[in-house]
Parts: sequence; C-alpha cells; structure tokens
Amino acid sequence: MIDKTAAWVARCAGATLLVGDPDVPGPRRAVVDSREVGPGDLFVGLVGKSADGGEFAAAALEAGAWGALVGPRRARELGGRGLVIEAHNTLKALQRLARAWRRELACPVVGVTGSTGKTSTKDILKALLAPQLKTHANPENWNTEIGLPLTLLGAEAGTEAIVLEMAMRGEGQIDELVQIAEPDVGVIVSVGPVHLELLGTVERVAAAKAELIAGLPAGATCIVPAGEPLLEPHLRADLDTVTFGPGGDVTLASFDRGRAEIDARGQRVGLELPYDEPYNLMNTLAAVAAAIAIGVTPEGAVEPEFSSLRGQVVELDGGVTIVNDCYNANPMSMRAALDHLAGSAAERRLAILGGMAELGPDSRAFHREIGEHAARLGIDVLITVGEEALGFGDGFDGELHAVATPEEAGALLEELAAPGDRVLVKGSRAVGLERVLA
Repeated sequence: MIDKTAAWVARCAGATLLVGDPDVPGPRRAVVDSREVGPGDLFVGLVGKSADGGEFAAAALEAGAWGALVGPRRARELGGRGLVIEAHNTLKALQRLARAWRRELACPVVGVTGSTGKTSTKDILKALLAPQLKTHANPENWNTEIGLPLTLLGAEAGTEAIVLEMAMRGEGQIDELVQIAEPDVGVIVSVGPVHLELLGTVERVAAAKAELIAGLPAGATCIVPAGEPLLEPHLRADLDTVTFGPGGDVTLASFDRGRAEIDARGQRVGLELPYDEPYNLMNTLAAVAAAIAIGVTPEGAVEPEFSSLRGQVVELDGGVTIVNDCYNANPMSMRAALDHLAGSAAERRLAILGGMAELGPDSRAFHREIGEHAARLGIDVLITVGEEALGFGDGFDGELHAVATPEEAGALLEELAAPGDRVLVKGSRAVGLERVLA
C-alpha cells in the first residue's frame, strides 16, 4: 500500500484532486485494466491512439477502486461517483507518481536490460536478494513505460530492494525508464542483433542499451559483459564498472553438480543452482555482481521463479521432454538454446522454431545462419513454423519439416516424438508457439 494521502498522490502525479477527501489513505497499487481492479486500487485511464481507458473508470469505481486517475473530459463525466484525480496526460502522471513513490521507498534500485537474458537475470537477482532483503521486481514482462511504473507502484512500504527489468525497442526508451526508476545500479546483460528493423545496426542497439549507463548518477555501479567492445564507447570514468564473464571481475571458478563457485573481485561466492544452462550461469554472474553492488553477498541455495515461457521444462506422457522457451527469440538466444539442447542427454533432439522478428533486411540470412548452426550441432529434427522461419531450413541439412501454424507443429510432434526425445520450442512472441502444447 502507498502509505500516503490522496492529496500526496495527486500532487506527485502532477494532477488535480477533483473529487474526494484529500486526507484519505493512499491506494494499494495502480492498475490500467479495469477488469483487474480490486478494492483499494487506483485505476489509471490511459489514452491511446484509438481508445480512452477513462471510459472504464466508472465501472472501476463501482468495482471498489480507491479512485480513478483520468483525463479532463472523463473526470467531468464521473461526477461524484468516487475519488477522482484529473490529469491532462495520464501516462505521464502515472510515471511521475511512480518516481515519487520510488523516492519515498528510498531503497536500492537495480535496472536490468540486455538483448537477451534480462528477464532471467532479473528473476535470478530477485532470488539472490530475497533471503536478506524484502525485494520487489517486475512480474513477468512488466518492463515498458507502462509496466515499469505499475511495478514501482506495487512495491509495499518497507521494501528494501527493487529489481527492474527495462525493455527497449528503440532509441530513447531506456532513458525514459531510467528517468522514472532512477536506478543505483545498471546491468546490461548482453548486446546483440535485436530490433534491427528499427535501429538498423548492432552499434545503435548498443547505444540504446547504454542509455542505462548514461542515466546513472556519478559513483553508481555499472555492470557489463567482459570484453564487450560495443559498450566500451559508452562506459564512464565516474562509475564503478564491474565486468562479468570470462576475463572479467566476476567469473565462474567452477561448476559441478549444481554447485557454482564464483570469484567476485577476489571474494568467493558459493551457490547451489537448480539450472545448468551456460547462458543462465552467465546471467547468474551478472546477478551476483549486482547483489554485491547493493551490499548483499548471496550464498546457499538459489530458487528463482522464472517468468513463464522461458526455458520451462515440461515432461510429457510417453517420456518426451519439452523445453518451452517460446517467449521470445533473437540470434543470440537461439544459438544459446540450441547449444543447450545439443548438450542435453536424449535419444534424439528436436527443435520447433518460429521466426525471429525485427531483424531488418538481413532477416533471411540470420535465419539461415541459425539453421546452419543447428546442423553443425547435430540436431536430429527441425520443424519450422511460419513463413519467416523457412529461412532456418536454408541452412539445415537434417530431417526438416515446415508447417504454417503452431497447431500444425503440435500435431506433427505427436507423430514424430518418441520416448527419450528432447524438444526445444522457441520463437519470437508473435508466433505464439505456446500453442504447440495446447
């Protein structure tokens, strides 16, 4: 709950308390979907290009909402139905309110971004901090200019650490999130060929991610992959820069049967991990660096609750194992997932791959390279889903099947899969590969 008054909420949002008692205690959280409103919630009516969320404010108040933050026209329509806050720009008001609450909480904030691995790193870092600090983090993919402020406003009074994943699709977006979150530590997990349709080059991707570095206050901690040349032009002398990975400040000294020994600038950290994927071990190094940066030395068993559709292992009847990693995909994460598939014990290894979105004019070549990589790894069967994914087949010389929809892939999998098989399901979110298992 936001333990402030309605007057404080309106003032910090840069808005006007039009109707209601200014001294009433604040809301428990903010929501933008009227269907999710519960007692004590502040409903924020966001205005889009074709819709005004304020249209649903009356229903939200009737459902028990603490109050409604809406535009001027909707505010007048509500009359005396409940507590009403008027703002000319409800999104900016939501963001201002979130920043004010972040300042009230006065606890360390870690911002996490990257071309791949940012969600898992966020989940791992939350698990590292939780035994020692009351920790709050984005649920699922609440990592945008809307989701991030909603996350902040969901943090309870007394929160001792906040971990915020920050999404980027274009220039200026990370900077916008940094202005809201004001992080004390910035983590860039990776830089790679994503969103090229909008940004054009990997160098511009790196510059967009590095807006996190640019927005940190002097003396803050910046955590980046060791030896990443794309980020070197953006590093700052007035920050404590910590590198992770081979040759870095935080490295994996050993890993055996789930036991990870990590060297963090000469400090030894021992962790028991329930995963062994190389990419998640790297994500763990970044998370350990961030934990230490805010004064926490993690230890013992780590049990992250990974966000859905990210490497979830599903055991099907008949002895078939599915690795459901279909939340998103780019060339970096595709290679990492295929590498792990190839190194896993199985009778056969099958990959159901959907297209990788937003790769620009070289998209077909990126897809072909992934197909060639799968062939080199010895993947036994490749099933491509959708037109964009046909490019995988250009570079694959093993057993190949092409289908149009996830449902067709699921039906084909029923025919092909045999006991002892391991199946990777991965593609960009728009492909909807979760329907393979429907």
